[in-house]
Amino acid sequence: NPAIQGIPEPKRAAEVARKANDVLAEFIAKRPGRFAGFAALPMQDPDAAVTELTRCIKDLGFKGTMVNGFSQVGDPNTVVYLDDPRYLPFWAKLEQLDVPLYLHPRDPLPSREPVYDGHPWFMGSAWAFAVETAIHSLRLMASGLFDRYPRLNVILGHLGEGLPYMIWRIDHRISQTPRGIPARRKMADYLCDNFYLTISGNFRTPTLIDAMLEVGSDRIMFSVDYPFEKTIEAVKWFDELHISERDRLKIGRTNAMALFKLGSPKAASG
Repeated sequence: NPAIQGIPEPKRAAEVARKANDVLAEFIAKRPGRFAGFAALPMQDPDAAVTELTRCIKDLGFKGTMVNGFSQVGDPNTVVYLDDPRYLPFWAKLEQLDVPLYLHPRDPLPSREPVYDGHPWFMGSAWAFAVETAIHSLRLMASGLFDRYPRLNVILGHLGEGLPYMIWRIDHRISQTPRGIPARRKMADYLCDNFYLTISGNFRTPTLIDAMLEVGSDRIMFSVDYPFEKTIEAVKWFDELHISERDRLKIGRTNAMALFKLGSPKAASG
């Protein structure tokens, strides 16, 4: 983090992304029944991103892509978010390939960090990650992207970066002062229809229940956020949750199997 998105020079970003994907594919090939991959993409060059996405899905067998928030393009202080029109061909290809995009958090640029001055403990995963990623997600929703490409799926970690808790308030205030918003539907509709949430590092039962009430158990997947969180603690919490076994199975296994088109573990070898 920010990985490829933090390499301002487009050609270099494309080179590093391709190398990273090749290395990942080599590791997956050793245990294909246990591991799968997300493509790293040079979003600094939308055409190169489409080419690398296609290669990773069709040739390397990856299951989607992970993009680390906004991309720095040309120089470190010039950023581009994924709702920019230059990315429409990329989103079209993603929908055509029928694979998800994991929108991974990153800190805001230093020029946007004064609000955290004197409070460095709120940077990173404590707070800044969630704020940055939630805003990025809302930009995608508000832009009309999911009206144009309704079969897109975006994955958010940490039970949705706070969006399930705030989504009603967001929609309510937009309805009072829409200001020409391009989106045709409510933000809550896109959150339910075009987003998946992973638990990753948010092991709190009321937060999970709220997410289940907002998006449904069909749109949530178990995750740990290893190595930053302890797998044994996440598993113990999840196994002891007072939820139905049907929901536990969906969140813990079958939702991910369906989204990533994974075969039965017994059928996989390696």
